[in-house]
Amino acid sequence: MSMKALVAGTGIAGTASAEVLLARGAEVTVYDRVDGPALEALRAAGARVVHGEEPPLAVLDEVTDVVLSPGFAPHHPLAAAAVARGLDVYCEPELAWRIRPEGGAPWLALTGTNGKTTVVTMLAAILSAAGLNTAALGNFGVPLVTAVDAGYDVLAVELSSFQLYWSRDLAPEAGAILNLAEDHLEWHGDFTSYAAAKTNIWRAGACIGNLDDELTAAALGEAKGLHVGFTLGHPPAGSFGVIDDVLVDHTGPEAVELCRTSDVHVPGRHNIANALAAATLARLHGVKPAAIAAGLRGYTPEPHRIAHIATVGGVDYIDDSKATSPHAANVSLEAYERIVWIAGGQLKGVDVNELVAAHAHRLHGVVLLGVDRAELAAAVAKHAPGVPIVDIATTAPEEAMTEAVTAAARMAHDGDTVLLAPVGASKDMYRGYPHRGMAFAEAVEVLSR
Repeated sequence: MSMKALVAGTGIAGTASAEVLLARGAEVTVYDRVDGPALEALRAAGARVVHGEEPPLAVLDEVTDVVLSPGFAPHHPLAAAAVARGLDVYCEPELAWRIRPEGGAPWLALTGTNGKTTVVTMLAAILSAAGLNTAALGNFGVPLVTAVDAGYDVLAVELSSFQLYWSRDLAPEAGAILNLAEDHLEWHGDFTSYAAAKTNIWRAGACIGNLDDELTAAALGEAKGLHVGFTLGHPPAGSFGVIDDVLVDHTGPEAVELCRTSDVHVPGRHNIANALAAATLARLHGVKPAAIAAGLRGYTPEPHRIAHIATVGGVDYIDDSKATSPHAANVSLEAYERIVWIAGGQLKGVDVNELVAAHAHRLHGVVLLGVDRAELAAAVAKHAPGVPIVDIATTAPEEAMTEAVTAAARMAHDGDTVLLAPVGASKDMYRGYPHRGMAFAEAVEVLSR
């Protein structure tokens, strides 16, 4: 391999990308802001290492390819300069696609504003039930650049808008868009760019989309190639849907029963839609209905996604720390009738008024924490003026969550749900949404003693 590559960002995917390129004989320069064990290991493996706050623009004159981590938005000086020079700029999934062996495992891929991890793990459960060697990949687990050489039969791949923006050739056997709503606008610049990145998943192969999501359905109508929709309603011909509480495949002359809605054990109607998305991808790969039913019956959701933590004093405590946008929080708020809501964090410039207005009738109390809690407080005061609000000013992560859970418990009554659905991202106070969810669970455990 005569490639000269700059790998920017040495997280799990970036480190794996550099290792794969080195193993294939490429000349590799790696860059990160801070030196550390990952850079030291790559230096020992033969990479040239650059670190510091200033991006290494001079290195761009020496390379042909730039592999970026998702942290590098198009307007980042390094990314913008690489594009301006006409270099080949892409991300780790794109690199994995390019180096996959001839005849390697096909990719069944999905994206969306919310639900990606749930659907990709549902899909992996279905494929495994069908006897296929598979794994859920993309934003967790084994890096894709490693997985393409691991002997899998088929890959279940979750792709973010960041990864799809920096893809050029990646073209899965089938690609699904679960939903589209405003998110990551600080990265993409505007919603049009964000949505355009998502539709890169439909570059080739079957195009799957959620017919119940207006923006996704409109985008699907403009996609090239085979269109397959899914809906929570009665499916039109050529799509998947629900008839009399049965998930069905109506892509043939007659609707084929796949499983009952009761086979999907995770709560919320949105998870029936998630199951339909996973089933659609699996069916287009040839998976039989029995395997779809078995996979969904045995499916266990990932942590921090509408997870029931405990029932204390007749009150259910639900962790949806992964709800880091209004679109995601809307799903969990819809699932419960009487809610004491714990919310807050980094809102990333999104408007929360519509969300609060839609669920004001469900709110029996609101507890707010995090850097942008004032914006949520203003929305609650405007749209749910009679609902009590508790403001948590503490910034120490565990202490703040303990205060929040304690305050929520005081407001909750028998039959209520205390719901952590933050709307905002977590990095203002926590290492990530899992850390925030764990803090919630620990606070609930203390409460239950």
